[in-house]
Parts: sequence; structure tokens; C-alpha cells
Amino acid sequence: MAGDKATRERLLESAKKEFLEKGYMKASLRTICKNAGVTTGALYFFFDGKEDLLKELVEEPLKGLLDLIRRHFTEEMERGIGVVSLDMDRQDIDAAREVVRFLYRHYDVFLLLLTRSQGSEYEDMVNRFADYGEEHYRRLTAKAARACGVPAPDEYMIHWMSHMQINAFVHLLIHEPDVERAVAHIEQVVVYLVSGWNGFFLRGSTAKGPADIGGSR
Repeated sequence: MAGDKATRERLLESAKKEFLEKGYMKASLRTICKNAGVTTGALYFFFDGKEDLLKELVEEPLKGLLDLIRRHFTEEMERGIGVVSLDMDRQDIDAAREVVRFLYRHYDVFLLLLTRSQGSEYEDMVNRFADYGEEHYRRLTAKAARACGVPAPDEYMIHWMSHMQINAFVHLLIHEPDVERAVAHIEQVVVYLVSGWNGFFLRGSTAKGPADIGGSR
């Protein structure tokens, strides 16, 4: 019914506002209900509680973001990426733009996840996405290294690369509220990241790993 749908939406909007203002842990169901104009008992007609409210707010945007990332990772693997050409650079920039615009279409939700989700099942989302990226980069760098005839980056660097890429988007979302400026920034970030990527695979036979540089420990 229309009335039930409207009440449900008011509860979700009230919950999002309360979570953003106070954080998940300190958010009050009583305040959420009061601001939505319903009783606490009425809330349980629609949701199981605070955790269920948060899940309803974030699950669909999270799924959409993961779908975008999976598609980009699949395209990278299919391209057999080694040294990144100008055309590939543009593909990476286009993919990054698409991710940024998706994040900003759901700006409040992702800001909530990044800054106000402590105490919930989503509090480690940044690490979870970085871990997913790490698995991808482990496969991608191995493939690129074979194609270029150079050593693959070690586990430390793969871990670092994944976190650095995720943190580039996190930093934008937290510090840049304007989507067009965020898109302009991410284009520059991708150019920087691609240059670092190419550095690994243009080293030729002179490449040295940590053991070569510092000796065995």
C-alpha cells in the first residue's frame, strides 16, 4: 500500500540522517522513529531493528559498486594488460570516472559506510574491497610480468597497490563533495597510477627485488 511504502521510506531517510549524524553505534531507534513520525512498534512492522535499517540502506549500492568493479577487472584480464598504452590509459580513466559517478550518485550511503559504520558488519568495507582488489592484482601482475619477461611485484607491493587504489577513491569521497571536481581529480590519479604500473614492467632484466637491494635477512 502507498501509505506503508511512504512510511518505510520515511524510516529509511530518518535512519540515514541519524547514522550520518551520530554513527551507527550511537544512533537511536527512538530518534529515528520520532523523526519519521512513527512509533517504535511501527518500525518493527518494516524492519528487524537498527542493523536491518542499515542493511537496507547500503546493500543495493554496494552490489552495484561490486558489479562495476568486477566488470572492470574482467576487462583488464581479457585485455592481457602489460605495459599500458595510451588507449588503455583512456580505458582506465573511463572506468574510474564510471566508479566515481556511481559513488556520488549514492554519496550519503558511501559516506556513511566509510565514516559512520563502526560497530556494524560493514565497518571493514575498505579492507574487504582492498582484499578483493589484491586477488585481482595478484593474477594481473603475474600475467603482465610473464608477457614482459620481468619479475612480478612481490606480495607487499601487490597489497600496497590494492590499498592505494582503493584509498584514492575513499579520499575523494571523504574530502571532495563535488562530483565534477572528483571526476577531474580521479583522471589525474589514474595517470599517476598507470605511470607507476608501467614502471614495474619496463624494468627489463635489471629489475631487483627486496632481497637484491638489501640482501637476505
